[in-house]
Formats: sequence, C-alpha cells, structure tokens
Amino acid sequence: MIQDIITFAIIGFTAQIIDGALGMAYGVCSTTFLLSIGISPAVASASVHTAEIFTTAASGLSHLKLGNIDSRLLKKLLISGVVGGVLGAYILTTISEEIIKPFVALYLLIMGVIILRKALKNFRTGEVKTKIFLLGLVGGFFDAIGGGGWGPIVTSTLVAKGHSPRIVIGSVNLAEFFVTVAEVATFLSTIRLVHWQIIVGLIIGGALASPLASYACKRLPPRVLMISIGMLIIALSMRTILMVFNLMRW
Repeated sequence: MIQDIITFAIIGFTAQIIDGALGMAYGVCSTTFLLSIGISPAVASASVHTAEIFTTAASGLSHLKLGNIDSRLLKKLLISGVVGGVLGAYILTTISEEIIKPFVALYLLIMGVIILRKALKNFRTGEVKTKIFLLGLVGGFFDAIGGGGWGPIVTSTLVAKGHSPRIVIGSVNLAEFFVTVAEVATFLSTIRLVHWQIIVGLIIGGALASPLASYACKRLPPRVLMISIGMLIIALSMRTILMVFNLMRW
C-alpha cells in the first residue's frame, strides 16, 4: 500500500513539475503514466481530476485576485466546459474498458504530437474570431475522456488565435475548476473512487513539487522540455496501444 502511494506520488510530482514549467499538461501526463502501468481509463481520469480540484481552485482564485479574468469569456467556457466534461465523464464510465482504452491512448498520443508540434513550430498570432462555446465543449469532453487536455486544447487555441495570454490563462484556469468539479461529480455518481491510493499519491506528489514548479518554469528551456514531454507521451501512449492489441489477440 505504501509502495503504491509512493509510486503515484512520483507520478504526481513529475506531472506537477511539467505543468509548472509549461503551464499545462498535468492531466495528460498523469493519465498517460497511469494508463501505462495498467490503471483503467475511468479510474485514471477520475483520480487525476479529484486531485486536480485542489490545484485548480488555488490557481483560479489567484488569477481572480490578480484581475486576470474576462467575465464573458469565463461564462462561455464555464458553461460549455461543464456540459462537455459531464458528457465525456459519463461516456468514459459507461463504455467497457477494453473498448475505450485504445481510443483514450490514441487521444493521448495525438496530444503528445500536438505538444511536440508546438515546440517545433512558431505560431503566428493575430486576432481571429473563435467559437468559444464550441471550444469549451470540445475541451471539456476530451479533458474528461483523456484525463486531461483542457489547458492544451483551450488555452493554446485561444492564445494562438490572438487573444491576450494573461486573460486567457486566468479565465481558462478559473473555468477549469468548475469543469473539474462537474467531472468528478459525474464520476462519483457512476463509479466509486475506491482507488484512494492514487488520489492521495497524486496530491502528495503535486504538493511536494509545487515549490519547485516556479523554479522549473524559470530555469528549464520550455522548447526542450516540450519536445521531451511530447516524445515521452507519444512513447507511453504507443506502448499502451500495443499492450491493448496484444491482449486482444489472446
């Protein structure tokens, strides 16, 4: 039991360092690691989001106090994100693990490619109309399905379209808290969070990493880190996909 908590704490610690350096990818990294060691997609996503409630609350309140919030953007993202998150969480818990796992692994593989692509390419920004409601819906849905992705999908898209990075990050972070709570509530109503060791381990690891996250953000080259993380996520996701198909042969 203690050994399991230590393992999950290491995963939480690593994911939080990555998130602190890049400003995103905590959920994607945590879920990818959990899937690679045999945790089911539903349990992985539920556990990661339960642990994330604490971090998203702290982050959202900080941005609110600093005035990094656009109320109109927040409202659109909050409503659509909650709808998408609830739908994604419900689908994830009602479909058989054998069916959903390769699709979740494929989604995480795509997220790894996106992170790698962002590291290798400079995006041109310019004010472009964005369908905020649809973006929040898609972001919330895939965040629940894949255990993460709200930040990489929503934040990256809005910033790339020319919106103010400060306002986008603040509004997206605060909206993420409500989306996360809605997802966890859906998970609680459909499955029991009996894997408390995962949740405790992720919280402990994340808490221990928090003081080092700002240092990582300042010292580690973002481009090099993004390339490394993108390749790692791709490798782990491919491993999970291969494991699933090997099991299917039997």
